[in-house]
Amino acid sequence: MKILPLKKEKDNAYVECATGDVEVHRTCSNCTNCKSIQVGARMMPSPYDGTLAKLRSGKAQPEHLMEAAMQFNLLVRDGTALGCGDDTGGGYIPRF
Repeated sequence: MKILPLKKEKDNAYVECATGDVEVHRTCSNCTNCKSIQVGARMMPSPYDGTLAKLRSGKAQPEHLMEAAMQFNLLVRDGTALGCGDDTGGGYIPRF
């Protein structure tokens, strides 16, 4: 897993992806390679992973995806880096 440092500008955060600089809130949040967000010394798992697993097994409602999105945005706001599972250099792969 690669650690990609966040580049923050005003209200946006960017990372250097295999496809170039991408906006975290629009691209990384919807990418299957986004595995975690570093907040301080801790690597917090992406809220989408747990929510999608529960949704597929019928243990969550679709509304929980909105909660996962809000939690992801809060983690990115406080975070310093992303954990990316793209070891092959393929770039963005849509989650949905």
